[in-house]
Amino acid sequence: MRRFERALTREMAAGAGVGFAALAAIFSVVLLVRTLGKAAIGDLEVEAVMPMLGFGLLRSLPVLLSLALFVGVFMSLARLWRDSEAVIWMNGGIGPWGWARPVLAFALPVVLIIAFVSLEGIAWGIRKQAEYELILSTKDKITSLAPGVFTEDRQGKRVVFVEKISSDDRHVENVFVQSFERGRMGVTVARQGLVTQMDNGDTFLVLEQGKRYAGVPGAADIQLALFKRYSVRIPPQVAAKRGISPRAMKTPELLRNPIPMHMGEWVWRLSYPISALLLCLLAVPLSYANPRAGRSLNVVFTLLIYAAYNNFVGLSQGWVERAMMGATESLLLVHGIMLLFLLTLFWRRFRGPWTS
Repeated sequence: MRRFERALTREMAAGAGVGFAALAAIFSVVLLVRTLGKAAIGDLEVEAVMPMLGFGLLRSLPVLLSLALFVGVFMSLARLWRDSEAVIWMNGGIGPWGWARPVLAFALPVVLIIAFVSLEGIAWGIRKQAEYELILSTKDKITSLAPGVFTEDRQGKRVVFVEKISSDDRHVENVFVQSFERGRMGVTVARQGLVTQMDNGDTFLVLEQGKRYAGVPGAADIQLALFKRYSVRIPPQVAAKRGISPRAMKTPELLRNPIPMHMGEWVWRLSYPISALLLCLLAVPLSYANPRAGRSLNVVFTLLIYAAYNNFVGLSQGWVERAMMGATESLLLVHGIMLLFLLTLFWRRFRGPWTS
């Protein structure tokens, strides 16, 4: 590899790495805040915060990689033009292929990673997330109690508070249970309790040495009962059946049943690596900047092209899902137009003798 290609590849790798780290950090913070908000209101278990964060990052990995790749290539080439190094290299015989070759050599391995994640990784992550959510939804609510926190069951009929929980999640101390059944409010307090499972699979919270108050809210006929042992049945959580969405299906399954919804998903997955590769090559002519002129307009124009391209990719998926266009026609239309635009910019930027 020539000295020019080694230096450019090293600079593009550094720029893309910094860009990916910054984008991943920003997205992780935003996703973490949303996930913690769900956990704070009880829609999500605390132990599920980090797994959900991982699933969210996996779904966004192709976008983060393609954007970081585009930023790394564009900013590295733009610096060459800004510092007049590009003019020196072109006078030394670097032509269009000489600029595109190191970009392709650097981008192709990342594009292959994007293709693998978009075609198989995202669907695998969605399936695993669904399985994980199913496990959480069918788990007994008492096993997810946190000491010092009021926990409400999914039916909204029982609130449980425990002060301490043993390391094996079976023994609890200083228990408060409020329930509402058949129009009567019940409040149960106990010094300690034990989680037991019967032979038939039912789970009970057995409270010891406590009191139970029962009555109609607002009425004076409150009943008080002292007990040595009082069992509270923990109803099993029945998960609702979910159909398999096209986003969670494997790529071969989409192609075996080529209905419009499946073909729209196929177009969306295939567009990730194609757009990443075309955008990296597009950064070569777009990075040109006159050192004597401002570069803000060039950067704004590049961002508009990136946003428009991604929006057209999303529109093409909708066209295929509504059977307005076939998958092949959609791919040729959107990415073919971008390829023609790319070749036009290359021709305008490198008119003259095409040296290598």
